Amino acid sequence: MIDLDLSDEQQLLEQSVREWGAREVAPRIRELDRQHRFDPAILPQMAQLGLLGCSVPEEYGGAGMDYISLGLASEELEYIDTSLRVIMSVHAGLNCLTLLTWGTDDQKRRYLVPQAQGTKIATYGLTEPAAGSDVRGIQTVAVKRGDRYVLSGEKMWISLADVADNFLVFAWTDMEKKRQRDTSGISAFILERSFKGFSSGTLKEKWGILAGNTGFFKMEEVEVPEENLVGRPGEGFKIAMFALDQGRYTVAAGATGLIRACRDASSAYAKERKTFGVPIAEHQLVKEMIAQMESDYQTSRLLWMRAGFLKNRGRRNTRETGLAKWFSTVASERAAGDAVQVHGANGYSDEYPVGRFYRNCKGAVIYEGTREIHKLMQADYVLGYRADRPTRCELPAITKG
Repeated sequence: MIDLDLSDEQQLLEQSVREWGAREVAPRIRELDRQHRFDPAILPQMAQLGLLGCSVPEEYGGAGMDYISLGLASEELEYIDTSLRVIMSVHAGLNCLTLLTWGTDDQKRRYLVPQAQGTKIATYGLTEPAAGSDVRGIQTVAVKRGDRYVLSGEKMWISLADVADNFLVFAWTDMEKKRQRDTSGISAFILERSFKGFSSGTLKEKWGILAGNTGFFKMEEVEVPEENLVGRPGEGFKIAMFALDQGRYTVAAGATGLIRACRDASSAYAKERKTFGVPIAEHQLVKEMIAQMESDYQTSRLLWMRAGFLKNRGRRNTRETGLAKWFSTVASERAAGDAVQVHGANGYSDEYPVGRFYRNCKGAVIYEGTREIHKLMQADYVLGYRADRPTRCELPAITKG
């Protein structure tokens, strides 16, 4: 049975993140967005709140909070701006939680501990210029030479590409399996920015999440020590899919926060703006849009909390997490569109936040599994073509709230 009452610790986290965001980021976010500028000063503040190692055990430098807490933090961050939640997705979700499960003890000590403490920032490198949903299409290769792997390739649409210190990267290590498009030929590696042959850049022409850093990185015969191989050779695809489960969870919770932001902004505006002599909040079709936002918010929250409940118990949750990600991101797109509509001409102005919400929401419908991919996955579960089975790739159970 799921207990929907938040613990005292969870409520304190929720309140702390909400107050910090309102005080430190909200007053500046419009200008940061206008300037297409990522503010690195946000990172140590998030670390101080314990967010960068939210659900990493204390023995590895984290705050030791449960996965519901990770979802609550993600929801509150995206309520302020999507760029904040993206940090949680790539650093805490895609990278840290993956190292927690798949990393060796040495890798956890060298990489996970400083990442959880926030002294090092991490991200995830799977997508390439010609490979997104089709993971088999990646072209990055890793050739074994003695006690090292030499990586060559390029990753694209990487959050924190120009900010991160450490990178979880996926590459083909078996060229025959690459030709056969057999994913058991893909392996995972930890790269450091300081490695010779590594370079990165920022994408300047995005039209959403403008206050976040998104870019690319290139590897030109980057030598990676053998001890930086994550898991065994050929386990890269499994590791990548495991990581996406964690990232999708934070995306689902974040999109829930964006729906709430749309609802709150629309409700406040509708009570102030008057047409035909009355506040537009009294018009039935405006009420209908706000009611839909509330319905979508409550549904999305229940879906990601269900996934978090399973994570807390160390149970496989790919199906539940995928459903939460699909529903909440599509619902956030609907909520943002309706929020602009409620604001009318003012919704088209940068003086109001709903235009930013509208630009920001679209990315989550695409990355970490497009809505089409998730729709097919859910159909396959229902039809019996796909099933989640217990595997080695489970997060450690957490009973602490």
